[in-house]
Amino acid sequence: MEPATWTFIILGAAMIAFISSKVPLAVVAGGVVLALWATGVRSLPEVFEGFADPTVVFIVSLFIVIESLEASGITAWLANFVVNRAGTSRTRLVLVIGVAAGMLGAFISVSGTVGALLPVVVIVTKKAGMLPSKMLIPLAFLASGGSVLTLTASPVNIVVSQAASDHGGRQFGYFEFALAGIPLVVITILIVLLAGDRLLPDRSPESIAAPDPTAHAKRLREDYRMDVSTGALYTVEEGVAEVLVAPHSSLIGRHVLPGMTTPDDGLVVLGVRRGDHAGPLVRESEETEERFELRAGDAVLVQGPWAALERYAGSQDVIAVTPPQSLQRAVPLSRKYKRTLFIFAAMILLLVTGVVPTAIATMLAAGALIVTKVVRLPTVYRAVPWSIVILVGGMIPLSRAFVDTGSADIVADLVLGNLGAASPYLALLVICVISMVLGQFMSNLATVLVMLPIAVAIAGSTGASIQPFMMGLAVCGAASFITPVATAGNLIVMRAGGYHFGDYWKLGLPLMVVYLGIAVLYVPLIWPF
Repeated sequence: MEPATWTFIILGAAMIAFISSKVPLAVVAGGVVLALWATGVRSLPEVFEGFADPTVVFIVSLFIVIESLEASGITAWLANFVVNRAGTSRTRLVLVIGVAAGMLGAFISVSGTVGALLPVVVIVTKKAGMLPSKMLIPLAFLASGGSVLTLTASPVNIVVSQAASDHGGRQFGYFEFALAGIPLVVITILIVLLAGDRLLPDRSPESIAAPDPTAHAKRLREDYRMDVSTGALYTVEEGVAEVLVAPHSSLIGRHVLPGMTTPDDGLVVLGVRRGDHAGPLVRESEETEERFELRAGDAVLVQGPWAALERYAGSQDVIAVTPPQSLQRAVPLSRKYKRTLFIFAAMILLLVTGVVPTAIATMLAAGALIVTKVVRLPTVYRAVPWSIVILVGGMIPLSRAFVDTGSADIVADLVLGNLGAASPYLALLVICVISMVLGQFMSNLATVLVMLPIAVAIAGSTGASIQPFMMGLAVCGAASFITPVATAGNLIVMRAGGYHFGDYWKLGLPLMVVYLGIAVLYVPLIWPF
């Protein structure tokens, strides 16, 4: 069987597996790799080249940067900033997040935009009493809309602009894309506002935002009958942690008294509580010399430096009720925030100017954050979503095989053979529809590169201007909304939102119709045939 035929079969099987949601995404990606090698479509080195692709490096590095933003308290500060101005109103939050995603997406990549705003959106939705799943897919889609606002917002824009100049047209101006991009962002925000609740799923994420220190401190004050403020419990330098005495712990049988310190870490015991809640409660304010004999399951409240709390909570003698790390990152602006901000700003500058490739910019930032001890290696390993890494690495060889085996040429010949000298509107419609279909399983750049020669040939055969075809491709190239594998931005929000593979299409399909209408009906009005 021909390699092109095998490629179509493998692509079809992967689509069915993805849509069914019965097989883990990473397993499907691994199956694609094995199938490409077993059928001879790709050689052994070629089927694994996706794991060394810059996109994979970018995603891994980006999640390290996201972790540092959370660990340093920057995202907590930003979330408070947004909530203080937008309140907890869903309408105002959608507007603020939508404008922020569109503006940031106009100057850095979709992935960079989603990565920068994701932790903020998760915390903001939690404070507003919303599920992150109601806002994270819109974040990814709005970032894609922002990529059609400026020339450098996406590599696709640069490619189509140069192609227009090379084939009898002219290059697009830097902000000329905004003539198409602004309606896309505005309509996307309106659809999210009007129908987002119905079109977006109620999902519980795998990892949730850090707890609210104010609410957590209130509970501790009630449980341990303490008359202290939240500011006294949680500061940049110190915090409190509630731990349970583990079964078979070496602490069992020891006598404690509020005000004592732990021998190894120097943490201060603020209060002790029987595990069954039926026994006595001992707290610092009690003037008693009676010592409390610890039993398995007893709760102990300790206070001290964050690093010491983390070490203590990680010992085998106790079980942390809430990990200190999650509480620390909920405290706005820790003492590491300045170096984190500096490194993050440098990364954004590199992404905007394009001095180095995107993957190098994020890799430099991630390395700097590790070297400066903003994040530790064990935390880094936990922060990276390895299932997503496997998914991207496994699908890249399939995308390349679609071009290398001539599968793309088969599609091109089929389109040209059936259109002939058709109306330029019909030709643009067909090109856009095919681009959108391919774009759900290929990168937008790969999709546009496949469709570019087809669009050029059709524009030439119909005698139409190349400009609307190129702008139409740019618009449809950004309409990757049906599947999580369509863009890195869609993948990045998947774990944080707790999404399934089939959760994207309900909002994505109406948006694709909007993008198609803008590309086919609106674009020719601004850039006539």
